[in-house]
Amino acid sequence: MHHFDYVDQQILLQIREDARKPFSQIAEDLKISNSLVHQRIKKLKKLGVINKAEFVVDEKQIGFKTKSYVGIKLREARYAEPVVEGLKKIPEIQECNYVSGHYAIFILIYAFDNHHLRKILYEQVHQIDGVAGTDSFICFDTNFRRQVSLDFLAKNNSYE
Repeated sequence: MHHFDYVDQQILLQIREDARKPFSQIAEDLKISNSLVHQRIKKLKKLGVINKAEFVVDEKQIGFKTKSYVGIKLREARYAEPVVEGLKKIPEIQECNYVSGHYAIFILIYAFDNHHLRKILYEQVHQIDGVAGTDSFICFDTNFRRQVSLDFLAKNNSYE
């Protein structure tokens, strides 16, 4: 069990707001030492809590006007891993998840338009050995997007 205290929570809140924020500024804002910030971030990285810092690109601003969630049915369960390996080769697929229910895999695709989405599905996804079929769910708009809440840290002060 990993314990996260108030300082860990506050550091996570600060870097989630701006991953480029200098450690010295975080230390100043939290009224703690710069070395403590470095130690805590190093610990959080080692634990896998912090994986990377990245810029968030607005897909619409660079021309991807169609966003679609796609459920993938497999011919048999044994095809799951090879299908995922095939999906990794398609750059328009931004996310891939094993799921329960009617589908075995759910993916998120950004395409330039519906025609481009059709090409991705018919000429790439459906050509992967083991894919039995797909159902697409066009996303008209994203109402909000957020990261996982950090409130549980303050309430539980532990993480398993």
